[in-house]
Amino acid sequence: MRMKYVLTEVMVGLWRNVTMTIAMIITMAVSLFMLGGSGLLYQKVSDMKDLYYENIQVSVFLKTDVKPEQRTELETKLKGDSLVKTVDYVNKDEAYKRFQQMYQDAPDLVNAVKPDQLPESFRLTLVDPEQYKQIYSQYKDVAGVDEIVDQSKLLDKVFGVLGGIQTFALAISIVMAMAALLLVANTIQVAAYSKRREVAVMKLVGASNWFIQAPFVLEAVVAGLIGSLFGLVALIALKTLGGGGSLSALEGLISPISWGDIFLVFPLMAGVGAVVSAITAWVTLRFYLRV
Repeated sequence: MRMKYVLTEVMVGLWRNVTMTIAMIITMAVSLFMLGGSGLLYQKVSDMKDLYYENIQVSVFLKTDVKPEQRTELETKLKGDSLVKTVDYVNKDEAYKRFQQMYQDAPDLVNAVKPDQLPESFRLTLVDPEQYKQIYSQYKDVAGVDEIVDQSKLLDKVFGVLGGIQTFALAISIVMAMAALLLVANTIQVAAYSKRREVAVMKLVGASNWFIQAPFVLEAVVAGLIGSLFGLVALIALKTLGGGGSLSALEGLISPISWGDIFLVFPLMAGVGAVVSAITAWVTLRFYLRV
């Protein structure tokens, strides 16, 4: 009987302040959508960082007049270095083939470069990619070495941009969450005020605090859960409608977001929406109703 009363009061309360309830749900949906999107972005960027940095290489380019004994000595030293995982030697012909593949869309540039113009090099895979500086300082002055290039410099810039997008999305979700919390608090205050006489009567007859607060808290929880569902719908729509648009431009940079990823992030959205709404409603009632 008590549970039936509480659930009935929840539905009545949501409908009584329908405009504020709709505003609360929409704001919660937008904030949870941003939270879920930033969470997916964080996950994918983190995964791609691990993948990229695991396969990152350091290129040690040799001088055009390097002597065979200098090249052999350098190769022996690199293969015996504890910081180096693998060593691949790239001669001029192999370098030219890679150059042709890399710039196949610019035939004029390819035709202007001859195989003997490209330097020989050693491509190194490091045990720890972050130890590039040690490799650089150790081999930059070795005889026959012309230049040492670390691919992570470019990746750092790329991930810096993605990190900025992550931070921006998270900041927007926090701002929207604060707006949603204010709406939750305001809606609960209005609902409590409209039922102030009923609350006073229940207190006089000895109703417990949880029995008085439960309908209001559940109103906020239901609104949070509905908002999370709308946030999920927005993520699904973004993947469906944006698959051939702006999102496709990122497919070569980060791994694609699957349907499984979207549905796995939904429990986080629903949990945050329900728990935060419940806590906000409970705190509001504690300060407003003094029950």
